[in-house]
Amino acid sequence: MIVPLVLVAMMGPSNLCGQEPAAAQRAPSADSVTPVRKNQTKELMREHRFWDKKNDWWFAGVGAARTLDYFSTLNMRRRGRQEILLTNDAVDNHAAFAAIEAAGTGVSIGVSYLFHRHGHHKLERWTSIVHIGLATAGSVRNYSLKTAHPKTAP
Repeated sequence: MIVPLVLVAMMGPSNLCGQEPAAAQRAPSADSVTPVRKNQTKELMREHRFWDKKNDWWFAGVGAARTLDYFSTLNMRRRGRQEILLTNDAVDNHAAFAAIEAAGTGVSIGVSYLFHRHGHHKLERWTSIVHIGLATAGSVRNYSLKTAHPKTAP
């Protein structure tokens, strides 16, 4: 929740204007058009559509990793372990927990879009890569924990 707010604050108020100034809306004249250079063509080649095939696979991976996290956390709770990032009540409410996991996937896609929109295409891809890695590592940790046995009085 904090990450999108920080990113919006970093964009600055000039990028958040609803309308462009009147001078910027006019079409450029033939004199003001600059020829395309090698650097500009390389930059255009590096740009891509946001919903391209590679991002589709990365976002599917984020969704799959969050789904794995969902089931591993429920399994961990059934074995008597305590959740450390959320309250146990949030995890035990299956519909709410599924919504939290879906929101996490949506936030990841949203952060990737912000990076894409501002030309940070490597960060756009790395957002999904890091998210997949962290969610999968958390799931492996959940499945690796030993079952908590309640202490019985002698």
